[in-house]
Amino acid sequence: MNIAIVGGNLPYPPTAGNRVRTLNLTLRLACAHRITLIFHRGEDPGADREAVAYFGDHGVETIGVDQSIPSKSGPAFYARLAANLASPLPYSVATYNSPALVQAIRRHAERRSVDVWQAEGVPFMESLRVLSGTRKVVMAHNVESQIWQRYHETERQPHKKWYIARQWMKFERFERRSFAEAKRVVAVSDEDAALVRQQFGTNRVDVVDNGIDRAYFASVEPDREVDRIVFLGSFEWRPNLDAVALLLDRIFPRVLAAMPSAKLDLVGRNPPESLARRVFELPNVKLHANVPDVRPFLARSGVMAVPLRIGGGSRLKILEALASGLPVVSTRIGAEGLRLTSGRDLTIVDPVEEMAEALLGCIRDPNAARAMAEAGRRLVLERYDWDVLAARLGRIWEACLN
Repeated sequence: MNIAIVGGNLPYPPTAGNRVRTLNLTLRLACAHRITLIFHRGEDPGADREAVAYFGDHGVETIGVDQSIPSKSGPAFYARLAANLASPLPYSVATYNSPALVQAIRRHAERRSVDVWQAEGVPFMESLRVLSGTRKVVMAHNVESQIWQRYHETERQPHKKWYIARQWMKFERFERRSFAEAKRVVAVSDEDAALVRQQFGTNRVDVVDNGIDRAYFASVEPDREVDRIVFLGSFEWRPNLDAVALLLDRIFPRVLAAMPSAKLDLVGRNPPESLARRVFELPNVKLHANVPDVRPFLARSGVMAVPLRIGGGSRLKILEALASGLPVVSTRIGAEGLRLTSGRDLTIVDPVEEMAEALLGCIRDPNAARAMAEAGRRLVLERYDWDVLAARLGRIWEACLN
């Protein structure tokens, strides 16, 4: 089949969860189908050239368009937020769907017969609206309106809460229309699929879970420091910044008070300067930005902390940790969407204030924590393999033709 996937930047290198997912599914399906990625070029031309060459070597065609990503700070940013109040589209949808992307989609449709168009994220259904009478699949990495609802529930500043409520309502309307226009909706978990059916009345929903590369993480050779805690996640995603703030404000200080030798590693992509400044002033905390390989951190840590209270979809970092045999302590929202059992595969705490004691429990009894992680590892390797998941997505594409 001829498949066209429309999304943001090219998902290489795989430095964030959504990029890991897109990359692994695309490379496996490119062995059987002709795939074209239509994307926005990033700010680093060298990185784009490297990514284009990488996908070319794997038989994937790429079409890049220029886009100027506006800053997320300063007076101009707040002016754009204010202007968005007059738009029916959520801010992120209006910002990241450029005229150049729409033009590239139109040109590709004119020169090639595409069997299935895939929006790599719900917001990109807006760009695909230029096409009519085509088979569209939307890859719902998250149910975006659920994330905005959770932003609203956790925000305490009245003016921010008011603005977030409007983004939440806009995303509900946008997702309702987008899901109705799609031939199939692909969710990343059973929970997300159920939410799409119940909240938006869409029954054309399939599940392709997030996964792991067995060989890549099976190569991890543990050399654990039982009192070393790791947090892993892109710092470009607001829920991760909220989680890190909780970790630094309320969780790790309690751990450190009871266990002065405890250490915390924050590992992730593009941290803001404010986080770097804060970590510099804190004892026993280190920030590791844009690392080329997370496996050394998974190997040497004693436990992973996932204190998320905002989010959707499912967490690749939990799968990666367990595939490496690393114990995990997570909130309920952090572990949402994964078929894992608290007390058997990992530790789930609710509310988040209980996380400090759970982390201390793993440090004080590392053997019990590792036994739990081993049970989780066996389940993850059996159930969350990219080869199996890619085949499932391929069958969804084929079903669209029928």
